[in-house]
Amino acid sequence: MIVFRYLSREVLLTMSAVSAVLLIIIMSGRFIRYLAQAAQGALDPGVLLWIMAFRIPGFLELILPLGLFLGFLLAYGRLYLDSEMTVLSATGMSQQRLLGYSMLPAVVVAVLAGWLSMGLAPQGVGHVAKILNQQSTLTELDTLEPGRFQSMKNGLRVTYAESLADDRKELSGVFISEKQLTRAGDKERGIAVLVADKGHQEIKADGSRYLILQNGYRFDGNPGQANYRAIKYETYGVLLPKPEVAADVTEREAMPTHALLGSDDKRLQSELQWRLSMPILVFVVTLLAVPLSRVNPRQGRFLKLLPAILLYMAYLSLLIAARSALDKGKIPPVLGLWWVHLIFAAVGALLLYWEPLRLRWAARRAGRAVAHA
Repeated sequence: MIVFRYLSREVLLTMSAVSAVLLIIIMSGRFIRYLAQAAQGALDPGVLLWIMAFRIPGFLELILPLGLFLGFLLAYGRLYLDSEMTVLSATGMSQQRLLGYSMLPAVVVAVLAGWLSMGLAPQGVGHVAKILNQQSTLTELDTLEPGRFQSMKNGLRVTYAESLADDRKELSGVFISEKQLTRAGDKERGIAVLVADKGHQEIKADGSRYLILQNGYRFDGNPGQANYRAIKYETYGVLLPKPEVAADVTEREAMPTHALLGSDDKRLQSELQWRLSMPILVFVVTLLAVPLSRVNPRQGRFLKLLPAILLYMAYLSLLIAARSALDKGKIPPVLGLWWVHLIFAAVGALLLYWEPLRLRWAARRAGRAVAHA
């Protein structure tokens, strides 16, 4: 029990550190993406932290198997490097017994990964989808920040307001610049600039919203050319476009797991098998990590790290490819994603028993050579 607690502590501590680093990296990249949408006015900055919080379970379901895999490689690699594994081997610690000890923390991680993939992650995706749907009903005025130029429609339109009322219906010191495109939409034919002392929002019967500008000018022309047109107006209506929110979640990802059971839809079957694959992935990478962590102290603990990571990436990439093929009906649901797990489980078993078999064959050849001599 002392050895088991020691090994489990080393693996779980290393896994926690690696998973935390990976989570920060992934969340940073995704947060930058959402932050860019907020800077363009497509998202309310106040919902960014909620979106990131609800996406954490979905990130962790993929991070935990990789974190455990690297945890085994780094923790056991250090034990081999410090000759601690040599001492344990001398006391009867075989590779099979080490695998048995390793499977116990893997069970904990697999339960956690299954809870995330089949429970928390779909709920989080559902909350994110709800937030993004609410954001898609907002208009340019709802996300406008006073005193800041806001880009919309992929940079074709820039809006500025000096001040904005608390109810976001009245604004003053308005500036709007919009690039005018040809009917085909492939070329620019000038820029329209609107300036006004004040404006307010109006909602029509069909639900469309307009910004009604008062006491201002409209300038049409091309930058650098003198042939522009200036129009003074007392009232001018501008249609407020809805923010274009790039949703990165799908409806099936938000469906509860029990709703996927018994479905004949290929895409729903694929989603169910993907969720079930997360805990299975934990056990398979444990089978792979135990033999791959075995290193010679003279070679260093990082010798097999790169090949091991490449093997893991091949495993995950093949799973994703099989999921895509299952979505398209190219793979029968009975075969599904299970064949990928079986292939890499067989690779792990081969790696685990390869060294003992090699030593046994070498001993037999040496015995035969002695007998012939």
